[in-house]
Amino acid sequence: MERLFEQLMYASRWIMAPIYLGLSLLLIALGIKFFQEVIHLVPIIFSIKEVDLILVALSLIDIALVGGLIVMVMFSGYENFVSKLDVDASQEKLGWLGKLDSNSLKNKVAASIVAISSIHLLKVFMNTESIPNDKIQWYLLIHITFVISAFAMGYLDKLVREGKDSK
Repeated sequence: MERLFEQLMYASRWIMAPIYLGLSLLLIALGIKFFQEVIHLVPIIFSIKEVDLILVALSLIDIALVGGLIVMVMFSGYENFVSKLDVDASQEKLGWLGKLDSNSLKNKVAASIVAISSIHLLKVFMNTESIPNDKIQWYLLIHITFVISAFAMGYLDKLVREGKDSK
């Protein structure tokens, strides 16, 4: 009975596979949004103000960073929690594939969130005339919280690794 329970529990990891596949649909949606922004930019490229162009560029960078984050979570999560990816030797394999454990992935996600938050905060600072000061303060406080959290997670991971190395 115990063995059957353990086999069922181990097999349940495959429930995560459709979730990781669903992330690829989100990646497609981000790609559509990215090119929608580019298409909106093309007709006004010569008349747009520099500040507005920079805001659009930051939005596109934001989308690219989120897309990279999705790819990292999708592949690393699948490899860590479901199954190893069988990539043919003839196919190009991502350099980090198979090297990110759940702690490394968690730290990369935290760093990506800080980068995305930084870009969003920069967009807020470039558009301060239309945003009330109390909202700007909240944005700043949330960003600082992300930075401190990412730093703390990285530092704790370092302490754990040093503790393991010293044994």
